[in-house]
Amino acid sequence: MEYVGQSVQRIDAADKVSGKALYAGDYNLPSQLYMKVLFAKRPHAIIKHIDTSLAEKSAGVVAIFTSKDVPNNEFGLGIKDQPVLCGPGSNKAFADHVRYVGDKVALVIAETEKQAEAAARLIIVDYEDLPVVSTIEDALKPNATLVHPDRGSNVCVNYRIRMGDVSSAFNQADVIVEDEYHTPVQEHAYLQPEAGVSYIDDEGRVTIVVGGQWTHEDREQVAHALNLEEEQVRIIYPAIGGAFGGREDMSVQVILGLAVIRLHERGINRPIKIVWSREESMFGHHKRHAFFIKAKWGATKDGKVIAAQMELYADGGAYYSTTPKVLGNATLLSTGPYSIPNVKVDTYGLYTNNITSGAFRGFGGPQGAFAAEGQMNKLAEKLGLDPVEIRMRNVIHEGETLSVGTPLPPGVTIDKVTETCALEAGWTKDASGWHRPEVMHTHANSLARGIGFAIGFKNVGFSFGYQENCWAAIELYGASEVERAVLRQSAADVGQGAQTAMVQMAAQALNLPMEKIEMAAADTAITESAGSASASRMTFMSGNAIIGAAKEALRKWDAEERPAIGEFTYLAPKTTPFDPETGKSEPNFAYGYVAEAVESELDLETGEVHVTRVVCADDVGKAVNPQQVVGQIEGAIVQANGYAALENFIQKDSIPMTTKMSTYLIPTVLDIPDEINSVLIENADPRGPYGVRGMGEMPYLPYVAALAASVKDATGIWFDEFPLTAERVWSRLKK
Repeated sequence: MEYVGQSVQRIDAADKVSGKALYAGDYNLPSQLYMKVLFAKRPHAIIKHIDTSLAEKSAGVVAIFTSKDVPNNEFGLGIKDQPVLCGPGSNKAFADHVRYVGDKVALVIAETEKQAEAAARLIIVDYEDLPVVSTIEDALKPNATLVHPDRGSNVCVNYRIRMGDVSSAFNQADVIVEDEYHTPVQEHAYLQPEAGVSYIDDEGRVTIVVGGQWTHEDREQVAHALNLEEEQVRIIYPAIGGAFGGREDMSVQVILGLAVIRLHERGINRPIKIVWSREESMFGHHKRHAFFIKAKWGATKDGKVIAAQMELYADGGAYYSTTPKVLGNATLLSTGPYSIPNVKVDTYGLYTNNITSGAFRGFGGPQGAFAAEGQMNKLAEKLGLDPVEIRMRNVIHEGETLSVGTPLPPGVTIDKVTETCALEAGWTKDASGWHRPEVMHTHANSLARGIGFAIGFKNVGFSFGYQENCWAAIELYGASEVERAVLRQSAADVGQGAQTAMVQMAAQALNLPMEKIEMAAADTAITESAGSASASRMTFMSGNAIIGAAKEALRKWDAEERPAIGEFTYLAPKTTPFDPETGKSEPNFAYGYVAEAVESELDLETGEVHVTRVVCADDVGKAVNPQQVVGQIEGAIVQANGYAALENFIQKDSIPMTTKMSTYLIPTVLDIPDEINSVLIENADPRGPYGVRGMGEMPYLPYVAALAASVKDATGIWFDEFPLTAERVWSRLKK
């Protein structure tokens, strides 16, 4: 039976379109209480005193919790540098410091949401304001205020790459392009705001129903903050209304656990529910890193890039989060999918008092690719070369060395992807090389048109020394033949259809109809860890785990075990971190490859940019469900178009000014490209299940650079900063 490669209906489709599927905010349990958070809403201060006496007397209030009530007042990804609740009296030094507006100060538990909200307004907090570190420049000053006094520096991450002799290579270059690039903050804007319900289950576990991206990581962080064994905490993911990396960091998980166990200790065994408002969501969870990048590239007259020098500075915001992983990707991808013999890269992640920066689709890749592809397009212009031609002369091939001194894993196809995209977008090739399609640059009504091209590559998994792993189990029930199979997998389905792909792969591995396979997912009580639903890793990792579990279950079935239960943990090939001096490493075990051509139309009178056509070619290895893959490509492009042309998250002196959908504009149906041509290329990854590569982030990476190149083609102006709002473009046109 062939299920891999078929566009089958999603297993959750009927429940979602009928409204049967429950999201975290839909859960209501008997006798539940409601929680509201008192947020700091100031960027940098020390809390001297918290007075809850008035709030405790307010109608309906059951309990109020502050920092002194947290057993172990810390959490965080990478390092645990964030207080659960800020204030005096906790077990952690500097937990009385507020470092951004979204820091939590107190929790109010009441009979109704309105009562909890009213009581929160009665809490009196005595703040001693501190100097605000609001920019990268502020963070780098010699005598800068330290966001974390115990860290000794505002530099939280620093990587470097040294390969070859960059200075000597620049002396040999016929053309040098030197420029600066700025990338903005971006809000995830998922449809479902942060929400959850907590209760003590029948086995005495602190149980939290919440949307997230890694059940077992959530469990670890909750258990750590509450001083519990991990087995005493249970995390359940219901339907999840989008994530894009925005649910990797904790939002309501720890505070829900804290509140329910503290009430339990008082003999109050009632569930607790919280739903953040859109405004709370927008200042309460992390954002995409803003970057400032200095780039200097040199090439010979025949179009060979021989030197690339990059300096990258990322605003990490108040806490560490995933800044090391984001910076790792940006460091690697800032010189593009090219074979460049001389490379020098320095990257810095910086603490500021802005909203914490963390994971967002692409994980540092879009920022690095914007600069790398901008440099390549400018070199092409200076050398009089077609943008596809210069790329084909420089793309990396199987066995060639990356900037980190090691070759890419087997299955390198960026040359094939680039060629396929170019041909589909209208480029032609003859004996003299590649030639761009003709575009009508101006026509009636003061409109100008242009076309741009960019490429990229994206790692599968976090890696950089972390060995990726993923668990799955398959149970076979029946007598002489398998009547049903249960697939246990903790992977989060955040809307991308991952669990459908898993059932397809299980059906293929077991040679069973999909209808016979039941999915038991995203509950730490019944599964082991699958890792995070992020970093384009889940289909690749879970597929390998499922194939291994299926083989074991079938072996036991053949040995007449009933039920036949197979478990398997897939361990990806090992990787290595950056060498601290040279950057040499084997950073990732698999990659996907992408190329994009973007055609845009620009109103010369208003500055409005409209995308008329996108051609996106992705080597997905094997499309488990082609319809879902196309959906991922289209969704990524729409989201990237918002990042490129529309979304403008503003923080002034570390105070966010755009915390509503009325002030932070995301794409509507009127803002999306007129046409998206998704080109699926299937060159099997030798390590992927059925040849699968990770692909959910790939279409995002080269998009902004391709759009900027199309606007340059239309106007003659390079834009090295975005979003390309009508105001920004109009101002440049008038100059």
